Amino acid sequence: MANMKLQISELPNSGDARGFSFTAPPEALDFLERIADLHMASTAPGAVRGNHYHLRRREAIVMLPGSAWSLHWDDGAGSPAQHRSFDGSGAVLILISPGSSHAVRNDGTAVLWFAAFSSEKFDPSETVERKVV
Repeated sequence: MANMKLQISELPNSGDARGFSFTAPPEALDFLERIADLHMASTAPGAVRGNHYHLRRREAIVMLPGSAWSLHWDDGAGSPAQHRSFDGSGAVLILISPGSSHAVRNDGTAVLWFAAFSSEKFDPSETVERKVV
């Protein structure tokens, strides 16, 4: 990932008539080094999840197909907030390094689902609020 704090990849759909099927690329597993925590959640239309960064934990978030949404992030304290919009038609992998504040906003009209895999066990003391949206 070089010096990038956050990397975004659209995952190819290898599904068939039964439905979607997505596989995380090997570099996502290499980025995490290990999976110590898994968190799955939904986000209601108009709601935001995140607006925080992690002190130690690397995170891989898989946004599932569904509602339109936007990702908001920074590259660390004092850096400008950035954003990118998605139409919700496919799955998106987001790799997040420690120090990069991040948030997801559901910009659509349906519930948005995601799964977040972390390199460390959940510890609320290493999650720090910093708004990017």
